Amino acid sequence: MAEESHTITGLLNEWRGGNQEAANQLMELVYGELHGIAAREMRRERGEHTLQTTALVHEAYLRLRGSAPVNWKDRAHFFAVAAQQLRRVLVDHARRVRSEKRGGGQVKLALWEADGGTWELDERLLALDESLTRLQALDERAAKVIELRFFGGLSEIDAAEALNISIATLKRDWDFARTWLASQLGV
Repeated sequence: MAEESHTITGLLNEWRGGNQEAANQLMELVYGELHGIAAREMRRERGEHTLQTTALVHEAYLRLRGSAPVNWKDRAHFFAVAAQQLRRVLVDHARRVRSEKRGGGQVKLALWEADGGTWELDERLLALDESLTRLQALDERAAKVIELRFFGGLSEIDAAEALNISIATLKRDWDFARTWLASQLGV
């Protein structure tokens, strides 16, 4: 793990320096882990979801490659940004589906532990995204904790490292954010 983390950090530094081949090598190295994160997210979605896991990973990767240069710090920072992109792809997809249906309305959502639960409707994801945006205005770090743990699948240790906080602080933020979101979503 330490050697892989060092390799990832080295590739991130090369990519930041403009080496596009390093970005390709990085993707080969992290593809399996990104695919696993995306697969877990897709299991939370409804069964007839039109977005496939591989397409989710590829779209997130394209967004990472097409974004403004990032001052990558390390492996944890990369996966934090990748988690954010996965969330954005899912939310954008849900918005397109809702737009096509011309539906809307409030949907209640239970926020489970980072590794459980099944989402039945795209609207639930949108409701969660809207609530996370409000939480971000209230407590940006707590919102980031939810994003890293829930959407990114990062462990407590990796999420704490990505945010440069202690695990105890991360746990307090996680508990606060989950409670606040539950109140906002009416669950």
